[in-house]
Amino acid sequence: MHYLEFGHMTSSLSPIDQAVERYLLFLRAEENKSPLTLKSYRESLTLFLTLFPLSDLKDISKESVRNYKGKLQEYRTKIGKETSLRTKNHHLTILRAFLRYLVQEEELDVYPPDRVKRFKEEQRKVKVLFLEDIQRLLEAPNRATKEGKRDAAILQLFFSTGLRLAELRSLNRRDLNYSTREISVRGKRNKLRVVFLSDTCVEYLREYLDARLDHLDPLFITYFNKALNELPPGEKFRMSANMIYRVVKKYALLAGIVSNPSPHTLRHSFATDLLRNGADLRSVQELLGHKDLSTTQIYTHVTNPQLKEVHKKFHGKAI
Repeated sequence: MHYLEFGHMTSSLSPIDQAVERYLLFLRAEENKSPLTLKSYRESLTLFLTLFPLSDLKDISKESVRNYKGKLQEYRTKIGKETSLRTKNHHLTILRAFLRYLVQEEELDVYPPDRVKRFKEEQRKVKVLFLEDIQRLLEAPNRATKEGKRDAAILQLFFSTGLRLAELRSLNRRDLNYSTREISVRGKRNKLRVVFLSDTCVEYLREYLDARLDHLDPLFITYFNKALNELPPGEKFRMSANMIYRVVKKYALLAGIVSNPSPHTLRHSFATDLLRNGADLRSVQELLGHKDLSTTQIYTHVTNPQLKEVHKKFHGKAI
C-alpha cells in the first residue's frame, strides 16, 4: 500500500487512508516530528492496513484489533525473520497513538485507544560494564595522536552524560558550556534536557579541541587534514553514527573487554553508576531523557544497594 505525499490527498483514497495522511501531517506540522519518526509511523500504519485491510474508521473494533495482533504474531519480514516482541508492541503503540489523535484532535467516535493492549514483555536485561572495565576502556585511546584525543573525548562524553549515540553525534562545538560544565541536548521527541560534564570529560574535550585547527561546527569530525581547507559549517566532516559506534567497539577490543559493549552499554553504565552511588530514580530519568519512569526502572534490579545491605544484615542468621 502506498500513501500519497503530504498535500496531495485525493478523493481516491479511502476514509481511513485519508485519516492516516491527516495524522502524519499533524505529526509533522504540530508535533514537529523528525522525518525518521514520520517514516516509522507511516510504515507501521501501512503494515496495519496491509495485514488487516480496512476502508473506514468505524471498522476498527475490538475484533479487528485482536485479529491484527494475531497477524502480528504470524508476521515475517521479507527475509522470513520474525519481528521481536518490542517491535510488535511498537506497532501497537503507534496504532494507539493514531486512535488517540482521532479522538482528541478530530473529535471522532472511534475505538478507544486505551483498549489497544500491548503484548506482555519480560523485563529487559541491561548490559553494564564493571568499573574496572570502564576504566580500561576510557584509558585505551592513544592521546598522543589527534584521532586518539578525539576518541578519548567521545568515550568520556558517553560515560559522563549517558547520551544516546544520535545525540552525541549531533553535537556542535557551540553546544559546550565549559563555565557551567553543561550541554543542552535535544533528544527523542525533540525534548530538550541538560547533561553535565565531569572534570575529566572537560579536560579531554579541551585537549581534543585544542588539537583541531579547523573552524567547522561539528564537535566530532573525521579527515582532520582535509577539514583545514573547508569553510563552516562542514557537515560532510561530521562523524557518522557508524563511525562513532566503531570507536567504542575498537577500544573495547583493545581494552580486552569480552562483553562486546556498544555506545548504549555506556549509557546503561552511566545510569547504573549513578543509582549505585545513591542517586534517586527521578533524577536519573531526567538525565537520561526518559519519557516514562518505567523505562528507567529497568536499572533498579542491578543497582539497589539497600537490598544488598538488607540481605547482608538479615539473611542466614539462624543457620
